[in-house]
Amino acid sequence: MRKRPTTIPALPAAFYDRDPIHVARELIGKRLVRRTDDGLTAGWIVETEAYLACNDPACHAARGKTRRNAAMFGPPGTAYVYAIHSRWCFNVVTEREGTPSAVLIRAIEPTLGRDLMAGRRGVDRPHEFARGPAKLCAALAIDRTFDGHDLTRGKALWIEDFMSGAERFAVAVSPRIGISSARELPLRFFAADNRYVSRPAWSRQFAGR
Repeated sequence: MRKRPTTIPALPAAFYDRDPIHVARELIGKRLVRRTDDGLTAGWIVETEAYLACNDPACHAARGKTRRNAAMFGPPGTAYVYAIHSRWCFNVVTEREGTPSAVLIRAIEPTLGRDLMAGRRGVDRPHEFARGPAKLCAALAIDRTFDGHDLTRGKALWIEDFMSGAERFAVAVSPRIGISSARELPLRFFAADNRYVSRPAWSRQFAGR
């Protein structure tokens, strides 16, 4: 039997060139991959949040373009990485260039490079490696140098359709987490009953919706 390749082509720009709500939902079950000199780390995306270019005060671009959020105005499939409390958060830019919408990647279920993730995070429980956006970035060695990175090239950091969400995960929806504006909007998507999401206990109330 022919062995399945370790990696497959990165998602194309066309995947991201859509409404961020659709992208956020369909990213559940896709695989996020990071390649370093130490080796590959990867995992199924199990939690995302959509941030909208229009009528969304929680979006970083709500007040216009700045030096910090400039990557959000780039082409679809661009990485937007920002700092919060001296830690990094990783987003993918959606819609056409100049329309600043994005999807925050909040958590993955680790599949490759668990030893590397454990060393970077200083923990030995896999469900703690990348459960939350800052933990995810630490586990995968994602920092500000990836701000503006082209995820569609399949170099160093990318997302691939290794297995679709429809095959592996049931997708649930809830309000976004950890924001003060527009926090009632149902723009958080996650793999139902998955222990790797950032708040598994809190998520159970939404899993059946």
